[in-house]
Amino acid sequence: MYANTRSNPPGIIAPHVPADAYRRAEATGSPVVIVVHTADPTGRPLRQYLYPIAVASAAGIGVFATVAALLALLDFAVHTAVAIASATGPISVGGLSLKLARSKTP
Repeated sequence: MYANTRSNPPGIIAPHVPADAYRRAEATGSPVVIVVHTADPTGRPLRQYLYPIAVASAAGIGVFATVAALLALLDFAVHTAVAIASATGPISVGGLSLKLARSKTP
């Protein structure tokens, strides 16, 4: 199977098993136990980051849309108030008159 098993350990385990330990195990007939250490994944899976980011993005878009809707409603209310004030003319109470808008002069 191996060309020169007396002097060289087989295959890919050569760098990991010291030659004297391999020869001693080969001479005595004891098994060679190879322990392979695997590294556990240290990071968190992407799913644990994706859900909070998606929820925060949705909340941010919702707040932005709510503020935009409130500003549009305020703009509409101001334009309505200006239109009503310009159509009614001055308001007078007890001899005091208050002109809400400038009159249009042609």
